Formats: sequence, C-alpha cells, structure tokens
Amino acid sequence: MKMMVGAGVMALAAGVVGIALQARQQADDGANAVLPWAYTLNAPPPAEGRTPADPSEVLRVPGSSVTFMRSELRDLFNPPDWHPNNHPAMPPIVAHGRAPDVRACGFCHLPNGQGRPENAGLAGQPTEYLVQQMRDYRDGLRRSGEPRMGPPRLMTTIGMAATEAEAQAAAEYFSSFAFRPWIRVVETDMVPVTRIAGWMHVPVEDGGMEPIGTRIIETPEELERVEVRDSEASFIAYVPTGAVARGETLVTTGGNGRTVACTVCHGADLRGLGPVPAIAGRSPSYVARQLYDLQTGTRNGGWSDLMDAAVTNLTPEDIVNIAAYTASLEP
Repeated sequence: MKMMVGAGVMALAAGVVGIALQARQQADDGANAVLPWAYTLNAPPPAEGRTPADPSEVLRVPGSSVTFMRSELRDLFNPPDWHPNNHPAMPPIVAHGRAPDVRACGFCHLPNGQGRPENAGLAGQPTEYLVQQMRDYRDGLRRSGEPRMGPPRLMTTIGMAATEAEAQAAAEYFSSFAFRPWIRVVETDMVPVTRIAGWMHVPVEDGGMEPIGTRIIETPEELERVEVRDSEASFIAYVPTGAVARGETLVTTGGNGRTVACTVCHGADLRGLGPVPAIAGRSPSYVARQLYDLQTGTRNGGWSDLMDAAVTNLTPEDIVNIAAYTASLEP
C-alpha cells in the first residue's frame, strides 16, 4: 500500500513538472502557438495589395474639424489627436513622449486612453496600478509571452526607459477620466475571414465566413477610421456562442474550483477595487493575453502573485470564455 501511495505521489509530481515544462516550452516558443487569435502576428501583405496611399492626402474623420496629412499619422512622438475635446489636456509624456525610446503614450493607447486590441485601454484605471506596471517593466519583471508581437515588445522598451516621474504623470492623466463603452460583443458560430494587419484582425475583402472555433475575433467596426487612429472608432468582438454565459460562471463563482471568482479582487461589477484594475468592458484580446502571460510566468511584479490561483488551471477555452464575459460588461 505504501509503495502504491509513493508511486501515486511520484506520478502526480511528474505530472506537475510536465505541465510546468510544457507551459515554459510554450512561453519559449511564443504564445502565438497557443492563442494565435490574441497574440497577433502580422501576415505578409497580399501579392496584389492596394494602391499605395498618397502621403500628402488630407484626411478627415466624422465628428472632427481637425485635418491631418496621411504622412503625419505614423509619428510616434506626435500622435494624431482627432478629437481634442474628448479628453483633458495631455501632459508632454502622453502627447509627445521622450526620444528616442519613450514613445508618446497617446499614439498606441490613443489620446483618450481607450486603446486598441493590440494594447491596453488605460482610461479610468487606478493611478497606483498604472505606476506599478511601469515599475514592473522597468525592473524587467513584466514581459509578453509573444516577443514577436510588435506592440507588447515596444511597450517593454518604453517601460524600461520611462522614469518614475514620467510614469506618474501618464498614470495620473489616464486615471483622471472614465473608460467609455468600446467593445460590442456578438456571439456567433461563424465569423468573417480575417487576416492580421497592424497587429489586429482585419476582414478579408470578399473572404467569406469561417467557423469561429475556440477564438475571439476582435476587429474594427469601421476599418478606415481605425487605420487613421481615430479615437472615436470602436471595435466589435465576435465570441463563440454560449461563451458569455460560460465566462460568467467562471468569473462570478470560480467554476467549482477551476479558478477564483474575479469579483473578490476586481469588485462586484469588475470595475476595479482600490489599486486593482477594472476589467469590465475592456478588450478581450488584451485580457486573454494577460491571463496567459500570468499563467506562464512571463508577467510578474507587484500583485501578480495574487493571480496565481486564478490562472493556474485555466484552459485556452476558459480564457476565451472569461474574456468574452468581461468584455460584454458595461465599463
């Protein structure tokens, strides 16, 4: 009997080690191998691409009197601000950054902090939380599970170069106003065929439909507006049929020990609690990446240990369901 118990313990230990090694191997290989819909890698451009755009073309977007030339849209130190009245005055670090390594926060996260699928929505997050994340980047504790994905890699560079004072200024700015509804969640069995361009899902023209499988496809509501970085252009997230209800069970009850109820730390409405971030209504692609990065240990730092019990046993399908549910909520 003792030998049988010992063998069982050894088998269990071997299994745990095996799971740990598998998770580490997945992290080493890149998380795109596990969650390719979330860790987006740009596809090669089509053989017959669109006619190159005129860099001197003057552009406009709905609801704005501002104009930009197309050539002005890619300046990482002077992001286009199409709607200067939809946010407070930006501090220099948000509006312009600091050359050469600290790009303007407003370029990727948008001047109003709403963010896009390839990065985080910062508006309304606690100042203390945002400062801590920048500190974790600076200390080399927070990384991405997919080093080939451009935006998280760029954020690592920015985070290691930004000073405490710069992080504080940006955090105080983004936390000073609320995050607005940004993601429309649609449950479906079939989704438009997409390709990855600009690190996000872009519908293929005349590409037809395909099964969604165990994925979330987050894509612009109006592609042309998103391509010119219009901070009023929102997104649609296609999720598998039934994912929202399954995610609600995991998030609110823990799913019979599969995870820990998210409401314990993130608040009853998942809009944050003290220094704990809000997750309601945020990008499901971003939420999924963070769950997986925490699970594989590529994201560490202050407070990350509090997520250990919540993420250890999550499967890719669990991650899809949780992200679908949290994205469906009012922020």
